[in-house]
Amino acid sequence: MAAMQGEFEISMMGELSFFLELQVKQSKDDIFQSQTKYCKEILKKFEMENCKEASTLMPTSCYMDADLAGTIVDQTKFKGLIGSLLYLTDRKPNIMFVGCLCARFQSNPKESYFKAAKRILKYLKGTTTVGLWYPSHSPIHLVGYFDSDFAGCKLDRKSTSDTCHLLGPSLISWHSKKQVCVTNSNVEAEYIVVGSYCT
Repeated sequence: MAAMQGEFEISMMGELSFFLELQVKQSKDDIFQSQTKYCKEILKKFEMENCKEASTLMPTSCYMDADLAGTIVDQTKFKGLIGSLLYLTDRKPNIMFVGCLCARFQSNPKESYFKAAKRILKYLKGTTTVGLWYPSHSPIHLVGYFDSDFAGCKLDRKSTSDTCHLLGPSLISWHSKKQVCVTNSNVEAEYIVVGSYCT
């Protein structure tokens, strides 16, 4: 009887609209999920609410290498920023690669790495209302994509594997990870990501 009472109380709560910094808008035709409120809180926390918007996550000429001569920044603040950004990747998968790239330098953060992480905040400033949309009346086809860069990490020459899966037009999973071994060619790097993708 207690279990039935609990189920009844839960059903009386109505539709989910806000949960763990996730905003949900539901209709009979679709579900839209975003983290607009959380994005605005991060911008305020790191004093970037009035910053200029950036149209891209990082400049095309930017390479995140070991910055041996750079100025050291507050490690706690840098880790806090990276943690906040990585929490956003659940509903903003497009920031995952750059966020994880910045996360590699948490143990010895430099001004250049902090600047790259702040560039993500500038991008978020212009995309706070962007989220994931799941329409209910769409064809159900599972499609997957994978890619790999060759020796993309300039520090250890390892490649990065990226995969994503869509069910109809809706993104349902994604993955970006540095490969554990150093490959000798682009083809070998692609074989590794194919194996990972198939699993």
